[in-house]
Amino acid sequence: MLGKILPWSVHPFDNERNHREDVVSLLHNTGTRARRLGGATAAAGLLATLLTAAPAMATPDPGDKPLGGDKVTSGEVSKARSAIDQGRIPGVDEIVKSPNIEHLVNVPKGALKNTNTDISFQGKYAYAGNYDGFTIFDISNPKAPKTVSEVLCPGGQNDVSVSGNLLILSTDSSRSDNSCTSTSQSATVKESWEGIKVFDISDKRNPKYVAAVETACGSHTNTIVPDGRNVYVYVSSYSPQATFPDCKPPHDGISIVKVPRKAPEQASLVGFPVLFPDGGNPGAPTNPGVSPTSGCHDITVLPSKDLAAGACMGDGILFDIKNPERPKVIDRVQDNENFAFWHSATFNQRANKVVFTDELGGGGAATCNVEVGPERGANGIYDIVGKGDQRKLVFRSYFKIDRHQAATEVCVAHNGSLIPVKGRDLMVQAWYQGGISVWDFTDSSKPKEIGYFERGPVTLERVTSAGPWSAYYYNGHVYSSDIAKGIDVLKINDRRTDPAKKVRLHELNVQTQPDYFDQDDDHDEDDD
Repeated sequence: MLGKILPWSVHPFDNERNHREDVVSLLHNTGTRARRLGGATAAAGLLATLLTAAPAMATPDPGDKPLGGDKVTSGEVSKARSAIDQGRIPGVDEIVKSPNIEHLVNVPKGALKNTNTDISFQGKYAYAGNYDGFTIFDISNPKAPKTVSEVLCPGGQNDVSVSGNLLILSTDSSRSDNSCTSTSQSATVKESWEGIKVFDISDKRNPKYVAAVETACGSHTNTIVPDGRNVYVYVSSYSPQATFPDCKPPHDGISIVKVPRKAPEQASLVGFPVLFPDGGNPGAPTNPGVSPTSGCHDITVLPSKDLAAGACMGDGILFDIKNPERPKVIDRVQDNENFAFWHSATFNQRANKVVFTDELGGGGAATCNVEVGPERGANGIYDIVGKGDQRKLVFRSYFKIDRHQAATEVCVAHNGSLIPVKGRDLMVQAWYQGGISVWDFTDSSKPKEIGYFERGPVTLERVTSAGPWSAYYYNGHVYSSDIAKGIDVLKINDRRTDPAKKVRLHELNVQTQPDYFDQDDDHDEDDD
């Protein structure tokens, strides 16, 4: 093989259950401002440190820092150099793209130097997660995004969701407490903390940390389900251990947190529905090469259809969320031949298909090559057939990028979104160092790539995690959070995707899929 497939237990991003115990003091930056909360929340030790746009250096906690990759052999280095010379792969850091993709700008990282993660959108703002905290960008001019504020709040992986004046931040690394000055602390310590943090973002220049809710096994990702006066948060987490007081097996469900919009400081845990009463996929030795199910990695909801799809390690599920506090599983599927780790899910607009991704290698291995092949590590496309509680997920085909990568390039199917075009099923998707893929799955059995953007290897000497973590289509442009290089903004110029430019959203959390064609195009964006 061109690259070593790392075991799940050492995945640098999606297996924070290692809970490394390095502890380092947080550097207090010149020019930063701290805001303490009042009342009971202040007593709980909540502290948010806001970084302005002035130069500042955040010291990442080694407990949340991605692991280094393995060196490759001299023979593999020679192969990569030969492939570059022959034009089969781009050179180190060289940008290559299809003619229908325009690269508008790259915004390098600011004060938050750790790994970039997910993005959410609201009006003219983008909210980008980072293992060190989150950044708010003004994207009113997509060719020149401006940093509005940076919030230093370490705690991998800091996935973000926004709803109204609320921002939800996921913490899935065991911390000394729930403050933004916490340090890494072993999950074997009862007092350690993981869960979700709630910020008031009504003032984009000065977000306020207002609440924290501890959840079993932390919060690897979060998905919001807006419900009038409240925001429900589906918290995905996994990999319990008997030695973890707050994350013991079995862990066969998800945590649900309720956040009142007018009193977010009263956010609380309201349930832990069991989605896998039989324990889910057992993994090895019954199903070798498959991750055993012990929770979910990510959930996507489609509120307009009261539906959700869960990517849950060894299982993919479809469930009803008509009652958001009591989700009900409708169907469940496994792929024990080709899927290693069910990572994320995307509905098409008509809600008669779901795309599931497989995070083969756990985000720490080179898997886009001839040796691994076109099916392992691919997306799985499923049709939804039937009605009501009789709906079933029926497998149709796989899709994987065919642009082979070097042995040092970590490449994996990762986060993407629909491109809203009536009558077609189009997606843009991140593939780490495989870049960004634009692809068409209108015919479930014959998906095809129609555009791409990628950079060459970061290095030829070592397996390295880099490239796009997430790539999302929002109001006419593609915004990509690159693990190492910051934010990229792309524009697609293609007759197949051009109709999407007319669709305007007021808010987008990709894991809370909107009804793209039931929007008020005359809505005035927030000018705050």
